[in-house]
Amino acid sequence: MKLNRRHFMATAGAALAAPWARRVSAAETVTISSIYDLSGGLEIYGEPIDACFNLAVSELNAAGGLLGREIVTRKYDPQSSIQLYTQFATEAATADRAAAVFGGITSASREAIRPILRRYQTLYFYSPLYEGGVCDRNAFMTGSTPAQTIGKLMPYAVENLGKRVYVLAADYNYGQISAKWVEDYTAQAGGEVIAAEFFPLDVTDFNAAIQKIQKEKPDVIYTLLVGGNHMSFFRQWAAAGMAGQIPIVSTSFGGGNEHIILTPEESNGVMSAFGYFQEIDTPENKAFIDRYHGKFGTDAPYVTEHASATYNAVHHWANGVRKAGSFDRMAVIEAIESGSTVEGPGGPSTIDPATHHCATDVHIGRVNNHSFEILESYANQPPADTAAVCDLIANPDDNQQYVIE
Repeated sequence: MKLNRRHFMATAGAALAAPWARRVSAAETVTISSIYDLSGGLEIYGEPIDACFNLAVSELNAAGGLLGREIVTRKYDPQSSIQLYTQFATEAATADRAAAVFGGITSASREAIRPILRRYQTLYFYSPLYEGGVCDRNAFMTGSTPAQTIGKLMPYAVENLGKRVYVLAADYNYGQISAKWVEDYTAQAGGEVIAAEFFPLDVTDFNAAIQKIQKEKPDVIYTLLVGGNHMSFFRQWAAAGMAGQIPIVSTSFGGGNEHIILTPEESNGVMSAFGYFQEIDTPENKAFIDRYHGKFGTDAPYVTEHASATYNAVHHWANGVRKAGSFDRMAVIEAIESGSTVEGPGGPSTIDPATHHCATDVHIGRVNNHSFEILESYANQPPADTAAVCDLIANPDDNQQYVIE
């Protein structure tokens, strides 16, 4: 499913601001802001996220908005630049006076804007899966964390594929911290990480790494590679005649639609664990995909976990507003903490009040001809990694990211 980006952005914009829509005054609206990469190299992640953000907002507005107000969106494209992220977060908080900000794809972008939004007391939602450990009452994290994904994938891999694991990871906090979790969960399952290599996001040459892997002969490769440039690994791996020779597992592959962009020869057999796959066979997910394609067309981007969790995030915010009867930041935070469940496309997403993370269903899937076959599913998995270090009920002023040592 290839996307004409110009057509998609025009369609998405029209969906939220149709020319025949009635003009409303500022008193009849509430503004929320989004900051997602729609260019600059990370757009493979940003486009489906933006689509699901648009879908959630349009559904709320079609149902009458919130508290009698239409939701108006102010959207920013940081072009995969951390500097623009900080600029736009400041603008969203001060100029837009946004009731909430939804933004950030990489963990680096999240940690650039999270302190800004906290300082300006602007409610923040971060939806991509990440390495866990953020403890901040001003922020809600709706994507999966290592205990939910790596904690399921590694026991499965060690039992079914082998004990000797070679890790390839992006060289920033997501890859570095997640690699520690891979080592921890591999050891718990009776396996061993025999090597770990880290690559900056702009690296495209993996020949040396492939030669090392061929020499070490691991049973399993675990990839935490991120971004368009890192798809070069899979192309070079196949070109070296290694496709299918050593099993590859991941909690990042598929998050940027890699399984669609790469050929079947380059991607078939890769196993991933996520809180959501578009192929989940439930009536709720089928209805969601029908609405999604009905709005954006059958050529719209494949819905990733990052995207489905963004859809959930908008609805968690809406739950809080309705329960609070207010758009006030603290009132909404307290309302969400008192209980918020969204019946999302991948199953129930329930906020854990102590961590501001979500309990979610988790699935292991295997790539087959541009699609994922679901191999295993685990219901209602808690964010146990972050829960071990974060308790915002007992310590509401906590504001840090805890890191596994």
